[in-house]
Amino acid sequence: MKYFNLGILSLVFFCLLSCKKEQKTQTLNNLPKTTHYYFIRHAEKDTSDDSNHNPHLTLIGKQRAKKWSLLFGDVAFNAVYSTNYHRTKETATPVALKNNLKLTMYNPNSFQLSNFLSDTEGKNILIVGHSNTTPKLVNDIIKVSNYETISENTYDIWFKVSIIDGKISHQKSVMPSL
Repeated sequence: MKYFNLGILSLVFFCLLSCKKEQKTQTLNNLPKTTHYYFIRHAEKDTSDDSNHNPHLTLIGKQRAKKWSLLFGDVAFNAVYSTNYHRTKETATPVALKNNLKLTMYNPNSFQLSNFLSDTEGKNILIVGHSNTTPKLVNDIIKVSNYETISENTYDIWFKVSIIDGKISHQKSVMPSL
């Protein structure tokens, strides 16, 4: 009889543990999906040669690229996207290196937004673009034309778009002075 009661007690205990484990799994699966997109324009480019359509960053631009890396230092990025230009790649590289990531190239003229949103769901993503493509992409994601082209001499604007359980929020911020 003693062994019978011990057997039943063990079975009940095992069932309780199994139910508890199932509850934890169910709770984790019900957490809201959270996606954060951070958008920046490339840093200061070398404008000394008007015929150069693919200039590198200036010294100040390289300093700004490092500062972006510091500003986003607490963010664990899953991917860093850049257009295929020297200035954007050089701006994106410090953040990519800090997160042990390779740059993912994108073309804003043939960008497939629905695929991008699906592929990056639940992740933290940095996208480096240009004065016109960056606000356009933000507007496309938030589905409102809220942000205008960034002026040609402005390099300190950044945007954050968060999608939490299907709800979109967004903000525009300015990087602290260099």
